[in-house]
Amino acid sequence: MVRSSAPRVVKVLIVDDSAMVRKVLTMGLSSDRFIQVVGAASNPDTAWKMIQDLRPDVITLDVEMPEMDGISFLRAFLPKARIPTVMISAHTRDGAQTSIDAMEAGAVDIIPKPALAGLASGLPAMMADICARVRAAADAHVMLGRTHPSAPRAPLAARPSAPRAPRAAAGPEILALGSSTGGVQALGAILPMFPADCPPIVIVQHMPEAFTGPFANRLDGTCTVTVREAQDGDTVEPGCVLIAPGGKRHMEIVPNGRGYRIRLVEGPAVCFSRPSVDVLFNSVARLAGPNAVAAILTGMGRDGSAGLLAIRQAGGRTLAQDEETSVVYGMPMAAWENGAAEVALPLEDIPARMLAMLAQRPHRTELRA
Repeated sequence: MVRSSAPRVVKVLIVDDSAMVRKVLTMGLSSDRFIQVVGAASNPDTAWKMIQDLRPDVITLDVEMPEMDGISFLRAFLPKARIPTVMISAHTRDGAQTSIDAMEAGAVDIIPKPALAGLASGLPAMMADICARVRAAADAHVMLGRTHPSAPRAPLAARPSAPRAPRAAAGPEILALGSSTGGVQALGAILPMFPADCPPIVIVQHMPEAFTGPFANRLDGTCTVTVREAQDGDTVEPGCVLIAPGGKRHMEIVPNGRGYRIRLVEGPAVCFSRPSVDVLFNSVARLAGPNAVAAILTGMGRDGSAGLLAIRQAGGRTLAQDEETSVVYGMPMAAWENGAAEVALPLEDIPARMLAMLAQRPHRTELRA
């Protein structure tokens, strides 16, 4: 696949009822030479007119607006103009819940809104992250709700991987998933497909701090497996999905008798991410070896590709989401190009294939509850 190395200029429309936030976002986004702020609207009516007149590539949208909340506006305009939308959300429980609603409705990313008192001191670091995510959003495939293509498609043939590393003793069975942009929709679509008695599932989904807890609670209400935000020391058990807390620490598995437990560890960002998929996957490769099955889902960047390759080299089985069903084909593409993924599949085919791969392992070690 040939891709242009020259980035295009991304036209951005800012929608926020706060004049201060509009000013800060305009200044910060405009500092990136590959981003052009084409307008800033303070209310949904003005925003809709500007969408039609200016045809932006990306919209940043405030979750909480007085005349019409962000998710209502998103649901109104997205079916008419499928423009990738990044939600700007406060670090509150209500803000997190609404942001998750927005992601399920088709928003492609969430950016936390810092307190205005901290904008000046934290602006450079904040805007570097926001600019990167807005640029990535410009290439996102907007998918309304949780719908994904269901027509059967042949999987890509696997490319040769690097030579396998010496295999360590295999730990109990475990499934691992990594995702970023578009992952809220993707995980919401596939986790209900796993049976209540499935092997334990550990997940890193790139989300801001305070957002992964409400997200896990939302998933728990739609799945037969138990889903919760992981805590340090949690036992990894069959029928349970543990999602890494967003923000401050990495998540890995460590030995716990005949099974595993969760360890949350301090450390610098890996692939610009904390928690990092690579950190989790590397621990899965070390401990589970051939009794692990892992998949990289939609997301920007390369996080997870090295860890997925480590799992494959340790004898585990590996997959990546295909381009057609990915909101952003960054992380899965990296995992495909470095030989980490054995096969690339449509999103809806991944759960059944992961379980089938696990059942095919020659030396299975069950995890005892």
